Amino acid sequence: MPTRLNISEQELVARLQRNDRMAYEHLYDNYCTALFGVINRIIPDEETASDVLQEAFVKIWNNIKGYDADKGKLFTWMLNICRNLAIDKTRSKDYGNSQKNQSTEKSVNQLGQMQSESIKPDQIGLREVVGKLDPNERLLIDLMYFKGYTQAEIAEEYNMPLGTVKTRLRSATMNLRKLFK
Repeated sequence: MPTRLNISEQELVARLQRNDRMAYEHLYDNYCTALFGVINRIIPDEETASDVLQEAFVKIWNNIKGYDADKGKLFTWMLNICRNLAIDKTRSKDYGNSQKNQSTEKSVNQLGQMQSESIKPDQIGLREVVGKLDPNERLLIDLMYFKGYTQAEIAEEYNMPLGTVKTRLRSATMNLRKLFK
């Protein structure tokens, strides 16, 4: 059962920065499922995704004093940490080797589990909000946040300058913020 603290995000961050145990429990209980969903979209193997989630929370806890509310919401900051760790994991040599060596049966089972158990953005209305974006912005958001592409990979895949990709993603993110308000 999630730990319920009736406090603002600002107060939560302040308590986390003071190493308040209840705040850490609240953070984990209330955000682990959503963050696991993001990681699991990039890393389909549930066990590896769980390991990355654990590593992400350690990094979040160790770096909470560096969080700056002026640069974005706490969830966005944590989401980026999780996403970056998941992408780093998929690029690691060990992960690449493990994926080459896994059995076909395990792959089939993972696909079935992913389809039935993963958090679906449609269920929380995220796809609907993203659907209101311009088609080009929607494509970039989908590639980056739902499929795990990096900005450089998008630039290479769509033969666009990296600066253009960055500018368009920033614009798309700002438009999403407006839609959420």
